[in-house]
Amino acid sequence: MAVAALWSVAALALAGFILVELYRDTVERAFDSQLEVYQKAIIGAMAPTDGSTINRPENLGEPRFNLPLSGWYWTIADWPNWRIVHASGSLVGDMLLVPPLAYGQRTGGGFATGPGGEELRVSQRIISFDGKTYLIAVGGKTEGLRKDLAAFTGQVALTLAVFGLGLVAAVLLQVRFGLLPIRRMQQSLAAVRNGEAERIDEDLPRELAPLAVELNALIRSNAEVVDRARTHVGNLAHALKTPLSVLSNEAALSDDAFARKVSEQAGLMRTQVDHHLERARQAAQRRVIGVATPVEPVLARLLRAMTRIHDARGLAFDSQLEPGIRFRGEQQDLEDLAGNLIDNACKWADMRVEVTARLLPGATPERTLFEIIVEDDGPGLTEAERREAVKRGRRLDESVPGTGLGLSIVADLVALYGGSFELGEAEIGGLKARLVLPATPAGG
Repeated sequence: MAVAALWSVAALALAGFILVELYRDTVERAFDSQLEVYQKAIIGAMAPTDGSTINRPENLGEPRFNLPLSGWYWTIADWPNWRIVHASGSLVGDMLLVPPLAYGQRTGGGFATGPGGEELRVSQRIISFDGKTYLIAVGGKTEGLRKDLAAFTGQVALTLAVFGLGLVAAVLLQVRFGLLPIRRMQQSLAAVRNGEAERIDEDLPRELAPLAVELNALIRSNAEVVDRARTHVGNLAHALKTPLSVLSNEAALSDDAFARKVSEQAGLMRTQVDHHLERARQAAQRRVIGVATPVEPVLARLLRAMTRIHDARGLAFDSQLEPGIRFRGEQQDLEDLAGNLIDNACKWADMRVEVTARLLPGATPERTLFEIIVEDDGPGLTEAERREAVKRGRRLDESVPGTGLGLSIVADLVALYGGSFELGEAEIGGLKARLVLPATPAGG
């Protein structure tokens, strides 16, 4: 639009300049032709009748030559002495200052200065009668010519301005309506990315339909790759866990040092296998296109489950869940993330667990974020302990059941989604865990 507007302005300005110059040239040529007609009438009227002296032109058919200071004048002068022989009555004894002719030049024109300093356009010619040479100059004021030219310039500017605005409006409509299919395609692709559709609408103009077909093929290929990755992860899990279980069971039958070492190393191997298989599953799921999960129902369901699990302890759960938030990812990942944090808070809480979910301000169509905050009123952690807690397999208290993988899995999974995870001090006295994750745009 900017290029089209600039080009239109430049082209129309150039066209207007050319039209005005052509009109100026035409008007000046017509004016000069009129002066030449008067000049020829003067030559015809001054021709000597007695063979000795020239006559004074009297009736030229133009009364303005006799009106004082009318703006129309003529003079007859000896050449090259510049002595005025005859002059129009309109000069009333004043002078007509004409530009000098070049050497050898017998005709000329241009602009001159008349009585009172007014601008004149003049025509000059040198003629000879019976051996005597005379310079005949005829001039007329350019005031009317200038007014006509100014009026024409204004009309041209107005006409071209209206035409230019119409041209820009036509380009604007053409661009807007011409790009509607691309906007439809953008909205369809956004719907797929936000999990509202599984494929892009292919009902598009023939120039864009092949692109939509290829994008749908890419989406299907992505889904197939994810399915194959999940299958391989599951197969690998079964293939490794069974031998490890056999080793642990065999080692448990003996109480010597070698059996204890085998049992210890098998446990470590099982921990490492669980961690890396979980990361592989997370990476595969993270690359799924077009998945969105409502946050409020998932968190509400997790809180109900934790209430039943920890019913004997009488924990109080307080939740503030903003409705309408949709996590840009799979439900299982959200359950793993929030479930690990809530379960960890329940294990360490004395009486109370608080869960908050809300959108973060500053959302854009390209990036929308929300946060999940889980707090407990337990003993909490020091800053050094908080750093240690997210390390893989690190358990700060061996008396509490668990593998030590929960918080490290949370940190890894959040990183895969491009979010953030931090531990801090809760306002109610214990540990505060904060997740920041991508969300689908509002209304998307």
